[in-house]
Amino acid sequence: MTQPTLFSPVTLGSIACANRIAMAPLTRNRARPEDDTPYGLHAEYYAQRASAGLIITEGSQISPTAKGYAWTPGIYSPAQIAGWKLVTDAVHAKGGKIVIQLWHVGRVSHTSLQPGGAAPVAPSAIEAGSRTFTGEKFELTSMPRALTLAEIAGIVADYAQATRNARAAGFDGVEIHAANGYLIDQFLRDGANQRSDAYGGSIANRARFLTEVLKAVTDAWEPGRVGIRLAPFTASNGISESDPMAVFGHAIDVIDGFGLAYLHMVEGQTGGPRELPQGCAIEPLRARFKGAYIANNGYDRAMALAEVAEGRAEMVAFGRAFIANPDLVERLRRDAPLNKPDIATFYGGGAKGYTDYPSLADLPA
Repeated sequence: MTQPTLFSPVTLGSIACANRIAMAPLTRNRARPEDDTPYGLHAEYYAQRASAGLIITEGSQISPTAKGYAWTPGIYSPAQIAGWKLVTDAVHAKGGKIVIQLWHVGRVSHTSLQPGGAAPVAPSAIEAGSRTFTGEKFELTSMPRALTLAEIAGIVADYAQATRNARAAGFDGVEIHAANGYLIDQFLRDGANQRSDAYGGSIANRARFLTEVLKAVTDAWEPGRVGIRLAPFTASNGISESDPMAVFGHAIDVIDGFGLAYLHMVEGQTGGPRELPQGCAIEPLRARFKGAYIANNGYDRAMALAEVAEGRAEMVAFGRAFIANPDLVERLRRDAPLNKPDIATFYGGGAKGYTDYPSLADLPA
């Protein structure tokens, strides 16, 4: 049997992918300010990158209260569904596959971004101590309030509806964002969850919200169309956990029981070093999941080639490299030089730094 390579096809659950290079979810803050809808500019951006084996969209809030940053797209209104349909049609016309990342930020928000200026919601009333972009400037996140049991059930229902909306928008699947200190991650970790009810205390209780979201999403769409993202060792957005191996070992056991298309894991600090805390390791966690694994964080060409060839991952996700290189797959195939990203245009704006990066075909011969 031929050894898989980074450029060979792979099937993640029910999603057949042309290669093993994923475009990681990348917040770019370019949705329409008035209603958080994606539009034609997003369709062009994602279509330019359709040669990726799988595109995972930027995080998209599942409800108005799920929003944590200015100008991020949603997947809860008819206008947003229509906007995303422009994107999926454009990607499919280029032969690509695309899933949407379902996002609830929890406490990582600001009152100015919440309906009626309300406090953000969280498992417990504990500040994140991080910053968010409110449309005018970066500001400290606001003090959250603890969710009631009825509200938790409502958010679980929002995940299910967002999944149905994603199907209507033409996506190939959904990715549940359970990483980087956002709501699901907040429930899992003892630094953010100090509840004394059925959603707090023991690891099993802290994983209850994750379990309910998984059930709701897989009831709304077959598990082979559902992936999930974790970041077990990140400290993003003020998140902390006293025993990450135990917590995420249990979480992955729960996830494995749902037969998802893939597990997508940030290895180390999100967007930062790959080093892990003492006593922590990726391999034992990876071994607990029987499905496809997408490796993420700081991979270059050589690392990605080895990761796939040596059987440690079915796919490798690239983030910033995809911002500046719409034809990243071909550049990696040829071992061609990469464009450098313009950090000043990462968040907000229009076409500049978004759809104007050159491909190899645009360069002089």
